Amino acid sequence: MNDYDVRRDVSDKYSLRGRVFHKIRDDILSGKYKENEELKEVAIGAELGVSRTPVREALRQLELEGLVQIIPNRGAFVTGIQVKDVHDIYMIRARLEGLCARWACEHITKEQMEAMEENVYLAEFHAGKGNMEQMTELDNTFHRILYAACDSKMLEHLLIDYHQYVLRIRKMTLSTPARARASNAEHRAIMEAIRDKDADKAEELAGQHMRNAYDNMVKNGLFELYKS
Repeated sequence: MNDYDVRRDVSDKYSLRGRVFHKIRDDILSGKYKENEELKEVAIGAELGVSRTPVREALRQLELEGLVQIIPNRGAFVTGIQVKDVHDIYMIRARLEGLCARWACEHITKEQMEAMEENVYLAEFHAGKGNMEQMTELDNTFHRILYAACDSKMLEHLLIDYHQYVLRIRKMTLSTPARARASNAEHRAIMEAIRDKDADKAEELAGQHMRNAYDNMVKNGLFELYKS
């Protein structure tokens, strides 16, 4: 085996582990696996068509993220995202998304600005039609555009992870027509502040957007649904 083959094998190994890790994490965050449920290496490996090794490595990585607890001689169990975790994530996101919007004022490209404007207009159209599924997808897209526009791979990576952690409860929130419309109105205000290069306003609006989303969850009792 030559050096190229060795490098390719290593790359394939880590790529496989990455795919297994993301699949298990997505299943935990979507609610497929419940809190305290055991994650059985053999069963997961059979489902994904892989050996136990990449599953074991993925579970160890998930333990570092706080989504799984590995108990010696017993197995791996789902910890998941708790109600306090959701609060903490949204308060952290409020700060980080504010910083992201501030940096976007300086770094956003013409193409990203056009994509953000189109996103807001499309969301307004679908809100008028009551198309909540499209509203949820457009909401995800708006944040992906915003994260890319800050021109910081480190901040973008953090925000993508935090965004994914609360995917399940975000879908519940945006299924409410009133909140979906209000959320897009907040997106429009953020977009306009970025377009106007008003960094202070963009930062404040992006942070308030996260606080509003969290307050809506509390107001509508969504945490009780989330825990069920």
